Amino acid sequence: METTARRLVPAAVAAASLLLTATACTGGGGGSSAKSSDGGSAAPAPSVSNDLQTDYQNTVKAVLPSIVQITAEGSLGTGIVYDTKGDIVTNAHVVGGAKSFQVTLSDQSKTLPASLVYSYPANDLAVIKLTSPPSGLKPAVFGDTTKVQVGQIVLAMGNPLGLSSSVTQGIVSAVGRTVSEAGTQENPQGATIPNMVQTSAAINPGNSGGALVNLSDQVIGVNTLAAVDSSGSGQAPGIGFAIPAATVINLADQMIQSGKVTNSGRAALGITTRTVVTQGGSSGAGVVSVTPGGPAATAGLQAGDVITKLGDTPIDSAATLSAALASEKPGDKVPVTFVRDGASRTVTVTLGTLG
Repeated sequence: METTARRLVPAAVAAASLLLTATACTGGGGGSSAKSSDGGSAAPAPSVSNDLQTDYQNTVKAVLPSIVQITAEGSLGTGIVYDTKGDIVTNAHVVGGAKSFQVTLSDQSKTLPASLVYSYPANDLAVIKLTSPPSGLKPAVFGDTTKVQVGQIVLAMGNPLGLSSSVTQGIVSAVGRTVSEAGTQENPQGATIPNMVQTSAAINPGNSGGALVNLSDQVIGVNTLAAVDSSGSGQAPGIGFAIPAATVINLADQMIQSGKVTNSGRAALGITTRTVVTQGGSSGAGVVSVTPGGPAATAGLQAGDVITKLGDTPIDSAATLSAALASEKPGDKVPVTFVRDGASRTVTVTLGTLG
């Protein structure tokens, strides 16, 4: 099944929404990490009491202090306090090309300066850090991704349309979605994000980088995308996507410890591509450039080749190639079929790691 979605653009400026493609993929919701971001013990398994309204209120009271508003170059987005040292996780498209930010705490008591730690557009995640973290920061607790279940009640917390500390409710609609975003200035090839959590909780521009939370006060994902009607008539209500907590923990820890992502755990060919149509009329992923010494170069792929199949998966665009790679692992050996000078060829490539 194929649907369209749009990135949750920051709320304070008028900006054109980017078209995205979301496709179902096999597999679960990601890894099995459960972590308190201040280094505490693993969070317990989610549970729901009989008094649902009280559960809602208690979860909002517990988690909302960890949700902040981020101002980046005149636009607004959302972030989640990750640790007591002032690290805040958000979306890469919230920070854009900015290096410095203003962060407003959930109680609106302070607006604090912050700077970029690292932005990783390939997974649409970034970490920023408060310049002078105040005492009393409350880091969020990130839940165990393997315990996320379809039908589970969730709350989306953030700053939609600049309305600070807003909360909406819904359920987990699906897990294991792969979503391919259109390119941006910072990431021309776009991002393909695997294992995303789909939710019916209302998320809107400004919610980007906010928290998708279960009723055990655990963040199970970072809100990132909202669907649009395939006809282009507007946003499709009740279809949004969040990056799973296991992915957030893995990548954020690397950014904080190393200042970059050292091991994404995701497969790559070592090429840049764009969608092209071959002389025979079929479409594919045209190779624009090849990383010297990378997997594709080692296998003999060249700029100008048009990839039409990865393994058994037909490739008709740069986006479908990215989606196909999202289901592979570094070190896998896969046949790549491509067209060169009008002739179809196949080589076996040992996949590398997405940087």
